[in-house]
Formats: sequence, structure tokens, C-alpha cells
Amino acid sequence: MNASLNARPYRRTLLQAAAIAMGLGTTALALAQQAQATPGWPTRPISLVVPFPAGGTTDVLARALADRLSQSLGQPVVVESKPGAGATLGADYVAKAKPDGYTLLMGAVHHTIATSVYRKLPYDFQKDLAPITVVAMVPNVLVVNAVNTPAKTVAELVALAKVAPEKLAYGSNGNGTAQHLIGTQFQASTGAKLLHVPYKGSGPLTTDLLGGQVAMSFDTITPVLQHIKGGKLRALAVTTARRSSVLPDVPTLDEAGLKGFDIGTWFGVLAPAATPKEIVARLNAEMVKIIHSPDFAQRMQAIGAEPLGGTQEEMARQIREETAKFAKLVKEGGVAIE
Repeated sequence: MNASLNARPYRRTLLQAAAIAMGLGTTALALAQQAQATPGWPTRPISLVVPFPAGGTTDVLARALADRLSQSLGQPVVVESKPGAGATLGADYVAKAKPDGYTLLMGAVHHTIATSVYRKLPYDFQKDLAPITVVAMVPNVLVVNAVNTPAKTVAELVALAKVAPEKLAYGSNGNGTAQHLIGTQFQASTGAKLLHVPYKGSGPLTTDLLGGQVAMSFDTITPVLQHIKGGKLRALAVTTARRSSVLPDVPTLDEAGLKGFDIGTWFGVLAPAATPKEIVARLNAEMVKIIHSPDFAQRMQAIGAEPLGGTQEEMARQIREETAKFAKLVKEGGVAIE
């Protein structure tokens, strides 16, 4: 399998990142010009919708960005949780919101998967939402309950699963999310048959994983990192092509024998499609300036995230390409939701 579906198109050297930041017009003069192009905006709080419950990676990233963006725009940026249906409820809410720059979505790779997984969605992710910028990429990690699940390697876990097909349960952030699809690909690559248990987000999933209600998960590093370091969860492998800087001793699934396995989770901000271009451009410039700042990068590193940032066009291209690639994997895995 060659599922190179992480945010690698956005990875760049520090020199390239600096050049992009300069090209995006993040100087004080450029921001002043954009402010003049959108007179009176913003004059009230902005809502940044997170389509998962509080406590997960999406929520953590949204709050880190909102904190800095509030200072930059001079108005509160309020994180609002609207979880459910594999992150599609929150996306639908923003897609149908008034396109005035006051309602934004903290989107993620899950939305490019949902397009193929759900037979009917009340919105079109590519047509009804305008990309602003990708904020960060976070590797997913295969973790098991350190007390209830004895496996210490991927090979041992696969052996356990094959002894009792569909008895070993893995949790995900919901049907049609990256964790769900990673689990599907893991089974296809190993021949193991697992039981999928969908949750509304990382918060409730992590609680049940720690409690032993599910044996394992393929969640992003952020919500499980402290529990890995505390010994309550055991990390067996990361799902991206390269190891995580915060878990350098944990091998990749590719290194563990699942050749070509490379799926990570990116997070980015979008607005309703008809939002004025001047507002979207200003939001892009403000956000990229924040993302490329040293203090934001430090915050991201602490939670195992790789800050990205980039143009609206880059994010749109990423969404198009991943939607097509995931459609192929979804079809091969037979994943579908009414």
C-alpha cells in the first residue's frame, strides 16, 4: 500500500517558509492595506467552530490559534464546539453560516475523507467552504492500553488480533474520520480483523481507552502524549512516513513492516464560500504570520504538531488531491455510511 496522504506538500525548509511568509504580505504595511480593504471588520467576536468535543487535537490547535488571533484582530475569537457525525455537523454549520467573516471552521483531513464515506452530505466541502490556510500536521500514533493489552510491538498486536478476530476493539473519533480509515487500512495491510468503536472525539475516546473499554486507537499524538509519557498507554508505532520528534523512539508503521503506510492528520481553517475575498485574504495573512512565529512553533512542538501555514491556493489543492486519494482508499476498504 502506498498511502502518502499526509501534509507533505506543505513541508518545506525554513528558508522556503520564510520566503512564503514574505510573499504573503505579512508585513505591517500589507496588513494595514488589507484592513483598509475591509473597513469596520471585525467589529465583534469571531466564532471558530471545532467539529469535535473539547480536549482533542482540533480543540487544542483551535484555542492556540484563537488566542493569538484575538490579539492580532483586536476582537475575541471564541472557540465553539459542535461535534458529531464524524466532524460533518460542524462543517455543515459553517458552510450554511452567514459569509461575513464572523464564523470560521477548524477543519481537518477528516473532511476530505467524509466526502467519500458518507453517501449523502448536506454540504459540498470543496464548493461551500473557502480555504484560508493549513495550520499544522499532527502524526497519528497506534497506542494500546498498557495494562489490559500486553502487545509491545505491532507484530504482537496483530498476533493477538488474529487469535480472536473482531474481538480486539479500536476507538476512533467517529465514522469516516482519519482514525477510522487508518484502522481500515491497518486491517487490510495485516490481515487482522478489529472491532471499530466510533466516538464523537478524542476526549471521550481517550477516557475509554484509559479505562480499558477499548484496547487501542490510532489517534493523533496530542491527546495521548501525556498518557504515553505517564505509562498508562503504550505507543507501538506512528502512522506517518517519518518518526515524530516528540516520540523519537517509536517506530513508524512502515518500519514495523507495513510498507508504504503514511497517513497523518492536518488541521486548517476555512470560511463560508461567499465570504468576501478581502476578509479571507486578511485572515490568511494574520494566521500565517502567527503560525510562522517562534512562540507558536514552540507551542506546536510541545503537543507533537508540525506548524505549516501557506496560501489559500495550496490548501485548496491539498483538499482536492486528498479527496481523490481518500476516495480510492474508501472504495478499496468498503467503508460507507448512510
